[in-house]
Amino acid sequence: MITVQRVAKAVGKHATRAALRLRSALGARKTRACPACGQMVVGFFRYGDNGEWGCPRCGASPRERLMNWLIGEGRIVVPVQGAILHMAPNEASLVRRFSVASDYVPADLHPDIYPVPRMRRVDLMELADEARYDLFYASHVMEHVPDDGAVLRNIHRALKPGGEAWLVVPLWNKPTEDGSFAMPPRERERRFGQWDHVRQYGPDFADRIRAAGFELEEIDASSIDPDIRHLYALDDRLFRARKPAVA
Repeated sequence: MITVQRVAKAVGKHATRAALRLRSALGARKTRACPACGQMVVGFFRYGDNGEWGCPRCGASPRERLMNWLIGEGRIVVPVQGAILHMAPNEASLVRRFSVASDYVPADLHPDIYPVPRMRRVDLMELADEARYDLFYASHVMEHVPDDGAVLRNIHRALKPGGEAWLVVPLWNKPTEDGSFAMPPRERERRFGQWDHVRQYGPDFADRIRAAGFELEEIDASSIDPDIRHLYALDDRLFRARKPAVA
């Protein structure tokens, strides 16, 4: 659905990306770096309220860059000998990292919109696997599901003991506000920032994750050394949920 908000974001994105290309062509120093594509860049382009949102080389968002940096630093580890369920695989750098796993499953409710080989249709509301995966990854997915409590319990069941769910969601500094698909799309956009969102998460998302039976570690970009954070324009927060191992 085309809205004024989406058009404004797109205009800002393309204008600032073009400006970065011009600066690069004119020989501006490349003093920043993208951990998703490994390239030095002159800066990052704007999207919405974030003035350093995207990499001008590969388009990686702050959350994609954060995940790549955490993996590159060994803060989190991809289970290359295990099974990975990757929901909404629109971050090319993470598809490359995860697809080295012996059992990589890229999936979405609408698989045809992704140019990723062997996409599968998965509805998280109906996910019925048991102890199937070592890692579940979903970035900006949970705000789209009708019942996030049910989905979190499904994810917990689908993970092997000791398996992890890496979850990233849009956050604000207020309690989570829930809606539903019964609300008009423009009302959902006004309240939740996007017409296809049914909630806006706050820090209490952590409570919902724990309620589903997970142990939880939160890794916020704000906890990273300021110089490193500036170099890569890191932002966002990873909710690293772990299914307890069998005693």
